[in-house]
Amino acid sequence: MAIDVEELLSRGVDKIYPSKEALKEVLDSGKKLKLYQGFDPTGDKLHIGHMVGLRKLADWQQAGHKVIFLIGDFTGMVGDPSGKTETRKMLSKEVVLENAQKYEEQAGRILKFDGENPVEIKYNSEWLGKISALEFIRIAGSLSVQQIVKRDLFQDRITLGQDLFMNEFLYPVMQAYDSVAMDVDLEIGGTDQMFNMLMGRKLARQALSKEKFVMTTPLLTDSSGKKIGKTEGNTIALDDKPDDLFGKIMALPDEVIVKCFECLTRVPMEEVRKIEQGIESGVNPMQYKKSLALNIVSDLNNPLAAQAARQNFEKAFSKGGIPDGIKTVAAQKDEPLAEILLREGLVSSKTEFNRLQKDGAIEEMESGVYRVGKHRFLKIVRSG
Repeated sequence: MAIDVEELLSRGVDKIYPSKEALKEVLDSGKKLKLYQGFDPTGDKLHIGHMVGLRKLADWQQAGHKVIFLIGDFTGMVGDPSGKTETRKMLSKEVVLENAQKYEEQAGRILKFDGENPVEIKYNSEWLGKISALEFIRIAGSLSVQQIVKRDLFQDRITLGQDLFMNEFLYPVMQAYDSVAMDVDLEIGGTDQMFNMLMGRKLARQALSKEKFVMTTPLLTDSSGKKIGKTEGNTIALDDKPDDLFGKIMALPDEVIVKCFECLTRVPMEEVRKIEQGIESGVNPMQYKKSLALNIVSDLNNPLAAQAARQNFEKAFSKGGIPDGIKTVAAQKDEPLAEILLREGLVSSKTEFNRLQKDGAIEEMESGVYRVGKHRFLKIVRSG
C-alpha cells in the first residue's frame, strides 16, 4: 500500500515541530530524509505502546526514507526519568545488551532490516561511550539549566521535596546528542518524549546549524489517561503468543478501538472512520474489536495464526470452553498455586495473585486447568 504525504504526516501523529506545513514543504521538494526513533532497552519486551512509533517508522521506510532504529544501550543504563515521579534504577551493561537483542527481534516483526532500503540499527554507545568528560561538558554547555529544570516532572519533584539526581538531569543532554551524532533530519517519539526530542532540536540548531524536525506520536491511553497494554501483569507484548495477544486485545476498553485501528494497523482510514461512525451509532463494538485483534495478530505473526487465535478465543469465551494448545507444566503435589503461576509468568507477584483470587479471577475450569484473569490459561500436572 502506497503511503502518501498527507497520511505520513497525519495518521498516528500528534504534533510536528516546527510545523506540519514546514515538513510537508520539504517532502514535496522530493528530498529523502534521515530519521530515527530511540528505544532504551530497560526491559525485555516491546509492547503495543512501542508499536505506534514502529508503525510510523515503517511508513517512512515504505516511502523511501532512511530510517534508523536506535537502541539506547548507553542511555538505557542511565535511565530516562520521563513519566516517573521517582528515580529509575541504573541497569548493568549486560542486562541492557541482552534486552537490546530481544528488541531487535521484536521490532523486526514490523520493520524490515534487510532487502531494499533496510532500516539501520544503531547503538548510542557508539558515540556516548567514547566522548570525553570535557567534550560532554562542552555539549551540555549548549543547553541552559533553565531549559532543563523547567521540565514539568522535574518541577513536580522539586515541589514535592523529592531528590533530583544529576544522572536524570543530564539524561536529556545525552539523548539530545543522539540527533547531532547521527546528523538526522527528523526524530519520532511518543508525546512523553517531547521534552527530550525538543532538546535534540535545540542542540542540532546549536551544533549543526540545522533545523531538525520532531514528530510526536500519541500514547495509547483510556479515558482516565492511564496507559493501556502496559499495566502490571498484563503487558501486551509484540512477541506474545497469538492466543494471548488476541485475548489481551479483546480485553482492551471499547473507547480505544478507533485509536488502535489508526495507530496499530494499516486498515485504510476510510474504513477506520466507518468503524468510528458504527460505534457512535450503537453497533456492538465486539465485531470491530475482533477485527482489530485479527489485524494485529496477523501483522505480528501470520494470517493463519491469527485465524486460529480467533477460533480459540471464540471457543473459550463465546462458548465458555478452554482454548486448544494451552501450556502444560509439571508441579509437585504440595506446591502452592501462587508459586506455580508466578514461576510460569501468569501473575507478576504474589500481590497480584492475591488480588485476582479475591476478585474471583482465578478459576479451575476442569481438573488441573486454570484460567487466570480473562485470557490466561495453564494446565498443571501434579506428581509426588
